[in-house]
Amino acid sequence: MRFRRDRFGELIRRQLDLFVEDEAELLREAEEAEQVYYNAEREVAEDAYGDYQLVLEAIADALADLRGTYAATLDDDTRDTYEREFDRAANRRFRSLTGGVCCGSSATG
Repeated sequence: MRFRRDRFGELIRRQLDLFVEDEAELLREAEEAEQVYYNAEREVAEDAYGDYQLVLEAIADALADLRGTYAATLDDDTRDTYEREFDRAANRRFRSLTGGVCCGSSATG
């Protein structure tokens, strides 16, 4: 039996494309918060960073919800594979927004 590494690749690409469309405002907010932080004066940089982190957490939560909704339809072994592939793809696509640790998962890519 041949094991396919990217079993859910096309599905996940479509899910992430829809995520970009559905969460365009949140993604734009993250870009804006990042710029505010990078341009902040020393006195307000800590608050700006906190605001940026809140937006990043919201993105991670939204990705986790997306992943979890589909994962709930799968058996345990298949779910683990899907979640690993999803996290890997989301981390690649949104690396700057997830810090390489998508969705609060313990799965590693």
